[in-house]
Amino acid sequence: MAEENKNILINTCSFAGIRPTMLELPYPPIQAERKNMAYANLLSVDYCGPVSELSAITQYICNENRLSCEECPLAKTLLGIAMAEMMHLQKLGELICLLGGKVDFVAKGQNGKSRMWTPEYLAIPEQAQRMLVADMESEKAAIKQYRMHISMMNDRHVNAVLERIIQDEEYHIMLLKILMEKL
Repeated sequence: MAEENKNILINTCSFAGIRPTMLELPYPPIQAERKNMAYANLLSVDYCGPVSELSAITQYICNENRLSCEECPLAKTLLGIAMAEMMHLQKLGELICLLGGKVDFVAKGQNGKSRMWTPEYLAIPEQAQRMLVADMESEKAAIKQYRMHISMMNDRHVNAVLERIIQDEEYHIMLLKILMEKL
């Protein structure tokens, strides 16, 4: 029996105790001035569009899984960032529902076109350095999109949540740059 155990592969990277990697700042309350389907639709793009929290989570988890056997510290950081993105997704989902929208993994476009989320939105390079570059580019695109959506919405409560999310995304870019320097 002991002879059989020699060939067992084990990932020794332990993810116990990993917490969301985000700023230690509170989020504003999840509230809105009134129901507004146009705002809910904008947030649906942040929720599950090509540049979205759902895309970020999936990309980070994929990269973390592929790096966990060889680059454990890097994988742990990516998992922590993915967990923060999950919190962003949850907050966006609450806002969408509060505004009268529906959370259904369909991004509702301004032009009336709707698109269901797809993994085709992801950048999945093979090398760790390219993964980090793709993750940084995704974070930058998310910040740009959030700022554009803030400029389109006249609801200080919703915009405050988006501004807080942007702070985490900027923090993620800083961490990813540090990780790049260590590779």
